[in-house]
Amino acid sequence: MMLTEQTAVPATALPVAEFKDHLRLGTGFADDAMQDGLAESYLRAALAAIEGRIGKALLARQFLWRLAAWRDAADQALPVAPISAILSLVLVAADGTRTTVAADRYRLIEDMQRPRIAATGLVLPEIPTEGAAEIGFEAGFGPDWTDLPADLRQAVLLLAAEYYEQRHDAGGPRAAMPFGVMALIERWRTVRVLGGGA
Repeated sequence: MMLTEQTAVPATALPVAEFKDHLRLGTGFADDAMQDGLAESYLRAALAAIEGRIGKALLARQFLWRLAAWRDAADQALPVAPISAILSLVLVAADGTRTTVAADRYRLIEDMQRPRIAATGLVLPEIPTEGAAEIGFEAGFGPDWTDLPADLRQAVLLLAAEYYEQRHDAGGPRAAMPFGVMALIERWRTVRVLGGGA
């Protein structure tokens, strides 16, 4: 299985000005543009770290998930949440031949923890021997920063600030994530039972 991000979070969706206010950085200096670039990089790093920890896409973008077999013939749990739409399902044969599956043969079962793609009939389309299925989907709470729940927005700002403040620290190992950030994201973590199966 391989999950690939097809589109990136646009810079315009990142709360650079809010983050600079959070850090209480001054404005009107000659290096403002450089500060914007740094702020964006720390915000992106914080977004990625929190997404990895909770198994959710925060800001909306498109993904492609490739897998070699269905876990269950009737439905398949998807790797991140929340998912707003399944964009495509393509079966790839061992020789590279690609077959697009009609959208009326599957549907999205929305769930904040384990969204699934499910057959509209009895079973999902059969994946070719030594082939794969590629599922294109859009995931995230929404395209804008304000679409995120308040606790996740605060967690991103806190973690980005931690990265900013520790940028010159060459000391020993530190905790993977500050306690305050962990407290904010704890309720969003996906609990996987039996390897994510039903």
